[in-house]
Amino acid sequence: MSQFTVSGRFRSRKTWKPFTKSVEAINENVASEYVLSRFGSEHGLKRPHVEIEEVTAA
Repeated sequence: MSQFTVSGRFRSRKTWKPFTKSVEAINENVASEYVLSRFGSEHGLKRPHVEIEEVTAA
């Protein structure tokens, strides 16, 4: 498995805040899905409230 850095922004009340997460995944699609599911389970955010701007291999 490879290390990926996923960056983007999420909606917090009325503003958008940037984020950067490092995850271990098989490919870029799995890494972005993992980040979306983590935001949902840990912070209660729905997928439309999270925008992934870039996924890069670290």
